[in-house]
Amino acid sequence: MKTIRLTTAQALVKFLVAQRILINGREEKLFPGVLAIFGHGNVTSLGVALDEERKNIRTWRGQNEQGMALAAVGFAKAKRRQQIMVASSSIGPGALNMVTAAGVAYVDRLPVLFLAGDTFVHRIPDPVLQQGENFADPSITVNDAFKPVVRYWDRIVAPQQLLHSLPHAVSTMLDPATCGPAFLGLPQDVQAESFDYPEIFFEKVVHTIIRPRADTTELKNAVEALKNAKRPLIIAGGGVHYSLAEKELAAFATAHNIPVVETVAGKASFWRHTRSTQGRSG
Repeated sequence: MKTIRLTTAQALVKFLVAQRILINGREEKLFPGVLAIFGHGNVTSLGVALDEERKNIRTWRGQNEQGMALAAVGFAKAKRRQQIMVASSSIGPGALNMVTAAGVAYVDRLPVLFLAGDTFVHRIPDPVLQQGENFADPSITVNDAFKPVVRYWDRIVAPQQLLHSLPHAVSTMLDPATCGPAFLGLPQDVQAESFDYPEIFFEKVVHTIIRPRADTTELKNAVEALKNAKRPLIIAGGGVHYSLAEKELAAFATAHNIPVVETVAGKASFWRHTRSTQGRSG
């Protein structure tokens, strides 16, 4: 098996670059860019690795961690969960600033990859600037605050752990059933450690999003419910957007003269298509 020696940070970025996705028959980058504010915990290793790959994955410097992470959430929604932005911060208050954005992504089931610096695994030196460690339990850092608001959480304590964690994080973010944000804590010392990674780990992977079909029994029950309803109503949620079903929703509702209301996640799922159709016909 052929291997390539890279630091943990280099391997992480190289893996992200290799991930692609099919969108409307076209191959696109799954991770088109990184929003980051660099400081202790993510500058000397991850920052260098991103600079080395700047032609393949763009990095934008944020002004506030919460704001840039919320922008990553908005990007995921605009892209209908088909592309994922990365948000990276230093350890301590910088990481905590992203927790609110992670909560928004979690509630709205939107994929964002959060990468935050973490304390030295060997804990020497300790403490470092604003890392915010728990003195009573040194295994806890501020990054544990992400656990309740992400779909996947891990702390990379050894370089080879990426071989397990990265594919799991990606599959979680792309699965319609588990979709949501993923978090990886990156200890400062582990980021700089080298490992002989299998070259196959960095080969291009082209993803497609699984679209499970509706259960036939549930479809039958829905049809009967609509037939027997005196005043049927369709509640359109975010799934209309993520399944690219706006056209089908509009056609069905119009054909059967059924009113449509939209949830927050489903905003414009009906109106946008009918509006564009009226515009073309007018």
